Amino acid sequence: MRKLWYSLLGMYYYRKKFGKGGGNLFRKLNSSLTNELFVPGIKHSISLRPNTSDIPTFKQLFYESEYEFSLDFKPRTIIDGGANIGLAAVYFSNKYPNARIYSVEPEPSNFEMVKLNTKNYPNVSAFNSALSANDGGFIEIQDVGLGNWGFMTKEVSQENLEKSSSLIPTISISKIMKDNNITVIDLLKIDIEGAEKELFESSFESWLPNTRVLVVELHDRMKPGCSKSVFSAICKYDFSFSHKGENLIFTNNARLS
Repeated sequence: MRKLWYSLLGMYYYRKKFGKGGGNLFRKLNSSLTNELFVPGIKHSISLRPNTSDIPTFKQLFYESEYEFSLDFKPRTIIDGGANIGLAAVYFSNKYPNARIYSVEPEPSNFEMVKLNTKNYPNVSAFNSALSANDGGFIEIQDVGLGNWGFMTKEVSQENLEKSSSLIPTISISKIMKDNNITVIDLLKIDIEGAEKELFESSFESWLPNTRVLVVELHDRMKPGCSKSVFSAICKYDFSFSHKGENLIFTNNARLS
């Protein structure tokens, strides 16, 4: 009886959120038929791996509208740091179809999903790299038992490079900007499972003041010091602050116009 009640309630809320297609979407999400999901308002189908953290990730973005916040402008350049399986890129592509999106995801299996979910969006460029304050380095992926949305990264020292079996290159925000002739980042989303601590500790002077809106999820529970690092960097510039759910939203007052 409880399972039936849950299903009926879920069907009701998904129909309320998505309209006629909501009921079928709810059924597929709860029956492992997630290889081809059609979401009302989204141009192309979305693929999720069944019985993984892909499911709650989808619900956060499309049911709970995690990135639904108002902007006084339409972003033309978006950097998606910590792309996971590409759902944020899909969301932003549909909301801001004229934006150019650069998605960065280090974990190989997640990156394959990024490519799959964004293959029909020519405005999305995907990088199998880890965001870092420095270029030319390498990281290892650490599975800390949080599922596909909770992989952490660890920098590998030069002397240990040969000891590692799976290395992922690092890429800085500055390099993405330079390689793509970006002078201003309209929207920068950072969700990198604790690596934001190092990202905001150094070399942020070239990109942070040139970012109009920064959306960041902090992970002090996974790596102490993340909040201190981010706020210390932010306080050097004139940013306003708000938040939605797990995300902190910083607006650069010097870049409002």
